[in-house]
Amino acid sequence: MTHKTIQGIYKAPQGHWVGDGFPVRSLFAYSGSYNQKGQQISPFLLLDHAGPASFEASNRPKGVGEHPHRGFETVTIVYQGEVSHRDSTGKGGTIYPGDVQWMTAGGGILHDEFHSEAFTERGGVMEMAQLWVNLPQKHKMVTPGYQAIQSEDIPNLSLDGGKLRIIAGEYQGNKGPAHTYSPLNVWDFTMASGQQQQLSINKVWNTIVVVLKGAITINHQRASTDDTVIFNQGGTDIDITAEEDCTLLLLSGEPLNEPIVGAGPFVMNSEDEIIQAFDDFKNGQFGRSLD
Repeated sequence: MTHKTIQGIYKAPQGHWVGDGFPVRSLFAYSGSYNQKGQQISPFLLLDHAGPASFEASNRPKGVGEHPHRGFETVTIVYQGEVSHRDSTGKGGTIYPGDVQWMTAGGGILHDEFHSEAFTERGGVMEMAQLWVNLPQKHKMVTPGYQAIQSEDIPNLSLDGGKLRIIAGEYQGNKGPAHTYSPLNVWDFTMASGQQQQLSINKVWNTIVVVLKGAITINHQRASTDDTVIFNQGGTDIDITAEEDCTLLLLSGEPLNEPIVGAGPFVMNSEDEIIQAFDDFKNGQFGRSLD
């Protein structure tokens, strides 16, 4: 076995607001000024870390109103607070700490995301991560779908070095509940200060480790809160030592090796497909409005 080599460790850029409910930092992205090329992180597209942020009690839910997506999936992991979702497939509901919402935009979906009514009334701390997962070209226009994954349905393994939740993919014969359109792993890993863990990843998959909280030494380099560690292909082993209590997302997947063209809420394979997406949205072909 050989260790994976680190391509780079990237600091989070300046934060911004999504609607009025989610102050986020985009920890990596397939385009823009993030110094990472889309093919190095494929099949993943971007990751936003929202919060942790405190909200006062209110009589009006904060969040982001109705908006479209096409060509990829959104994966929302709640760490603190409660998020309510509605979409044009008729699905919806509230996800709580530990829960995951896996939404397939496919050929076109409308959705909104707000703080839950109960969280709005009492106030508190909101923290979540939202990952965009690209769809292979042959599945770009798949029928939209929604997976509500509750915490108790996610395998939670006690390892020597921490606790590993398998949201998608597989580890040591344990499979995550999420259905995916290409081979990938989404693992949520917590470690206490001083713990050590070695993990093995497919050597030809792209691999990313995101530090959501705390500080670690990873393959002899240091990374801390909101750092993104991107690995080169080749090698299998990743050694992690927790310098502080920490929460990590470990993402790995088979690269799609297809063109990536995105604009706003749409990610396709060509400029023509992006133009078509905007036209279809304007012409009401993304389903019934939520209001």
